[in-house]
Amino acid sequence: MGKSCKVVVCGLAAVGKTAVLEQLLYANHIAGSEPMETLEDIYIGSIETDRGTREQVRFYDTRGLRDGLEFPRHYFSFADGFVLVYSIDSKESFKRMEALKKDIDRFRDKKEHWAKTEKVRLWEVSVADRRTLIEPFVHLASKMTQPQSKSSFPLSRNKNKGSVKE
Repeated sequence: MGKSCKVVVCGLAAVGKTAVLEQLLYANHIAGSEPMETLEDIYIGSIETDRGTREQVRFYDTRGLRDGLEFPRHYFSFADGFVLVYSIDSKESFKRMEALKKDIDRFRDKKEHWAKTEKVRLWEVSVADRRTLIEPFVHLASKMTQPQSKSSFPLSRNKNKGSVKE
């Protein structure tokens, strides 16, 4: 397992951010259950990437955005990725996530450590169908945890090199 990735889950209030995480990680979200307001929670999951490795991912479940409130900018500086959740019943929630996506892409373009990552993608997933829910998270974990590059000082492959012959 490589380094832990940090993924920020964001969206308007009551769009289902926590439901997505509960279903993804524990497969126990009950449709129609009473929503609870989240201030911020951190979930830790182990996701098998499309390369066949397991990667630890820290999901930061954020407080839902409301009218007049901006998305906290401190998340931009430490996150390795973002999951933008919107309601298919609310055009406003989609428009706010589209605007947030543009902000994230602008910030990403300014920062060197994001230079090799792809632009933020919007996925449509169903909380009810766990298979469609898992696919974007596997893709995200695979993109964020690229295999480590080889050392600039490779170890010698010749075992006899440096040994004394008699």
